Amino acid sequence: MSPLRSTSARSTLLIVFGVLSLLAAGANLVFGTADIELGKVLQVIAYKLSLISTEPDALSRTVIWDLRLPRVILAASVGAGLSLSGAVMQGLFRNPLADPGIIGVSSGAAAGGVLAILLGGTLLSSVPHLTEYALPTFAILGGVGVTFLIYRLSSIGGRTHIATMLLTGIAVNALAAALIGFAVTRFADDAQIRSITFWTLGSLMGATWQSALSVLGITILGAIYMLRQGRALNAFLLGESEAFQLGVSVQTVKRLLIFASAALVGITVAACGIIGFVGLVVPHMVRLTLGPDHRWLLPGSIVLGAATLLVADFGARTLVAPAELQIGILTALIGGPFFLGLLMAQKRKFSL
Repeated sequence: MSPLRSTSARSTLLIVFGVLSLLAAGANLVFGTADIELGKVLQVIAYKLSLISTEPDALSRTVIWDLRLPRVILAASVGAGLSLSGAVMQGLFRNPLADPGIIGVSSGAAAGGVLAILLGGTLLSSVPHLTEYALPTFAILGGVGVTFLIYRLSSIGGRTHIATMLLTGIAVNALAAALIGFAVTRFADDAQIRSITFWTLGSLMGATWQSALSVLGITILGAIYMLRQGRALNAFLLGESEAFQLGVSVQTVKRLLIFASAALVGITVAACGIIGFVGLVVPHMVRLTLGPDHRWLLPGSIVLGAATLLVADFGARTLVAPAELQIGILTALIGGPFFLGLLMAQKRKFSL
């Protein structure tokens, strides 16, 4: 499949991605354990925004405003953030396999989050207002630290060595899993064990307005900066020395992009646990249709990433209803074969 070349065709496809996101969001608001008509959904939203004075019924108001709308906003924000960070990492590392979950960034953020959960019930509980910020803070720090470690270990002569990066990711994932397992068995009580177990599998069940708006805000801030670095990422594809010759402040841009990408991963892990493969699959889908130009790849990843996770969340809520499937399991079932296909493609490439 050859990517689109004309600006009008690319713009049209971006609009299609946006429409898909809106349709997926609407389906998540309407369908569920209790189906609610679209008219009532719009009535609840309009009433809460003070656009109309007609009060909707209590059930619709509770289901839509308190449960489903925060979850839709969180799903869209997480999908956009993970896809955007994946696209940036792939461009920055000049490697198509640079996914936050595979190379260990998500595991590092999860280890930081588990540490915050355990400390929250002991050391941090005596400090007012600190406990509620501990989880996102520790998760972001864990993600940022691991990302810089991976970059240092896998960079050879200014380029990221694919085998070293994947091996580093395996090691980081193993160490993070061991750290989480040790901390849980040694320090966690029964309630914390259940919370950590379901959290690390990835789920949007605990979505609240606070978590949804926090992730949305950080995603918007990260996107504003990253979208402005499209030309710089295009230059990075040629190599760091070439990017410097083209006027890019290589070290500054590189460090800020690494920090921004890891921060997006950290806040999403803090909000809903580890959701793998979104940052790998979506940028590739966009690259196949819009091309490798980051000025189109980044916004395309944002919009399609939001649509992808909204569709995945709809499947997680409905496939095994009335029970609910962990969304991290669903994305792994889809993304795992995709990743194996990429590895086989790389194998064929290097065998030529």
